[in-house]
Amino acid sequence: MIICSFCGTHNREGELYCQECGNPLRDSPRVATRQLNSEKVNPVEKKVPWGTSRFQAKTAVAMTFAKTNDTINIENKEQLIIGRKDEQSGNYPDIDLTPYGALDDGVSRVHACFLRSKDAITILDIDSVIGTYLNGQRLIPHQPRVLQDGDELRFGKMVSHVYFK
Repeated sequence: MIICSFCGTHNREGELYCQECGNPLRDSPRVATRQLNSEKVNPVEKKVPWGTSRFQAKTAVAMTFAKTNDTINIENKEQLIIGRKDEQSGNYPDIDLTPYGALDDGVSRVHACFLRSKDAITILDIDSVIGTYLNGQRLIPHQPRVLQDGDELRFGKMVSHVYFK
């Protein structure tokens, strides 16, 4: 396990950035790596692991919005643009977040993208103004991150969760 020296979160081996705070885990003077002794870990400090990233071509994906509790099913396409509709500019994203308060929450017209392969679905920020966050960590634009069942996504201030069915 790799322990983030900034926030103390336990991260899996091979991770480059802390899943909690986004700080680099390697090549930094603030990085501490150690083996955990399971007997010394306080059960209260243990975090619930994220859901599975197991994914098949037939897996259905749904997104639920925290503010409204509305759920939408995500189409089974290789690429889906996420954003908000703007009739003046003729922008019509594949996943329109306008009905869920996108304008008030700072969602860009072209905010992010779901990329789907046969065995995974990833999220990619497309230079959004306020940012895209995966489980509280701001995404670096144009660097895809694998989604897992139950992950929290934030587009600007809009909070949603992704579920696999």
